[in-house]
Parts: sequence; structure tokens; C-alpha cells
Amino acid sequence: MNSLLKSFLANNKRIKLLYCIGFLLLLGAAFAGICLGNTVISLSELISVFSKELSSSADGRIFLYVRLPRTVASLVCGAALAVSGTVIQSVLANRLASPSIIGVNSGAGLAVTLCTALGVYGGFRFSLFAFCGAFAAVMAVSLLARRIGASRGTLILLGIAVNSLLNAVSDTVVTFIPEVGVMSNDFKVGDFSAVTYSRLLPSAALIAVSLVLLFTLTNELDVLSLGEDSAKSLGMNTALVRTLFLMLAAVLAGCAVSLAGLLSFVGLIVPHAVRRLAGSKSSQLLPLSALFGASFVCLCDTAARTLFSPYEIPVGIIMAFLGAPFFVFILIKGKGGHTLA
Repeated sequence: MNSLLKSFLANNKRIKLLYCIGFLLLLGAAFAGICLGNTVISLSELISVFSKELSSSADGRIFLYVRLPRTVASLVCGAALAVSGTVIQSVLANRLASPSIIGVNSGAGLAVTLCTALGVYGGFRFSLFAFCGAFAAVMAVSLLARRIGASRGTLILLGIAVNSLLNAVSDTVVTFIPEVGVMSNDFKVGDFSAVTYSRLLPSAALIAVSLVLLFTLTNELDVLSLGEDSAKSLGMNTALVRTLFLMLAAVLAGCAVSLAGLLSFVGLIVPHAVRRLAGSKSSQLLPLSALFGASFVCLCDTAARTLFSPYEIPVGIIMAFLGAPFFVFILIKGKGGHTLA
């Protein structure tokens, strides 16, 4: 009994420490995102910006119209993608699962390709197309899986099939209209440079609502992650609950993709790393994934703006350099990653 109590207290201290680290990292990432770039805004300059009209100085305009929306977008997208990946990994019981595996990237990519072919090259409509494409693809996978009573493994295979089909349609459009591929290239790499308040606010609101809903459903997520038979024995309608979680994960990932394009590996490496540190209890895993995911993407975006200044590279390239080796590490360590750590 004493050993169990000591283990619980030690675990509780570790979780508190992770929350402290997460919040400090988040604040540091946000501060770096706002202050660093081609034009460095010092702490004193940042404070002076708030002491007068924001738009009355160059630093104020940079802060208000460039750094603030971009930093908030990176934080929001990082939290959304990390939590989306966490939910998908728990639902599918596969630590190599990520939003892209259930159609988010291919659906958004096809929608953006069609959007560009119709002459829409940016703005709110561009983001709306991306979100609708991502959401429609995930819903197609989820509803088809529910109709045929597919298992978690079959659902992944359905996702792969839908991904291949949508990518083939997208490639067909690009074949007939080559300039479309060039125009949608920035979206496929992932970038925050075009974020505006008109694009940020609707997506951020949807992400916030979805996160709140998921944070209230952590017990159901834990039960579902026990396995099909165990969840059914506890009276859960597994097909319906799985579809609900995949829908919420699709909203999170779709909103993030609509803002920044196809950001790879966030929904894979952040949940995996947090799970190894905090365990698999969803009430701890989801908030911590949101904290560390937000910080990770914001720091990557800051690095993309500053490492090669005055040149800027897309943040998706930074994430690929960091994520690909980590993915290989997971494969080697887990010998395939069929079960959760």
C-alpha cells in the first residue's frame, strides 16, 4: 500500500513538473515568436508599443499585423495538430498514426488544388476550401468504416486507400493545369507567412470549441483505448464514439491545415514524446500535448524566420528535418509501432 502511494505521489509530481515546463516553454516560445525576426523587437520596445497607439510606430505595426497573428496561429495550430494526433493514436491504438493517415492532408490538398484551379489563390475562401476538403475526407473514411463495421486496423487501411485516391485526383488536375501545382506549392510545404486575422479568428474559435469538447471526453477516450471488446463490455457504442472522436480530430487538423498548410510530423512526434513522459491517461495527455505542440510549432516557425535571415524558409521544411529522424527512431525502437507505448 505504501509503495503504491509513493508511486502515485511521484507520478503526480512528475505531471506537475511537466505542466510547469510546458507553460514556461509556451511563454518563451510566444515571446520569441513576437520579438524575433528580420526586425528584432526588444522587451523595452515591446513594452513601449503598449504604452501608445499600436499602429503609430513601425514596431507597433509589425507587432500588431505581422508577429501577433503569426505567433497566435502557430500556437493554435500546434495545439490542434498535437491533440488531433493524440486522439487518433488513442482511437486507433497505433503510435504511428497521425492526422494524415485518415485523410486530412490528401483531402485538404485536393481541395486547395481545385480551389487554385478555380482562380482562388488566397484569403478566407482558400482556408475554407482546405478545411472542407480535410473534413470531408475524414468523414468519408469514418462513415465508411462505421457502415462496414471496420476494426481499427481496417480503418487505417481505408484511410490509406482514400489518401491514394484523393492524391491521384489531385495529380490528375495538376497534369491538365500545370500552373496549379506551382501555385499550391506553398500550401503543401506549410507556412504561416500569409496568416491574417480574417483567416485566424474563425479557425481559432473552432479549434477552441473542439479542444474543450475533447477535454470533457477524456474518460470515454480512455475506455475506447482499452480495446473494442473491453469498451463494448462496458456498454460503449464503439463505432459511434470512434466516429465522434475522429470528427473532432478532423476539425482540429482541418482548421490547422486551413491556416498553415500541410505541417508534417506534429501530430506524430509530439503525442508520442508526451505519452512516454506523462503516461497514457487522457486527462493529462491531451492538455500536455496541446502545451508542447503549441510550443514546438511556434519555435519551429521562429527558427524558420531567423536561422537564415534575411531569408525565410517554410516552417514545414524545419519540421520535416526534425520529424523524419524521430519517425525513424520510433520505427526502430518500437519495431513497427503497432501498439501504444
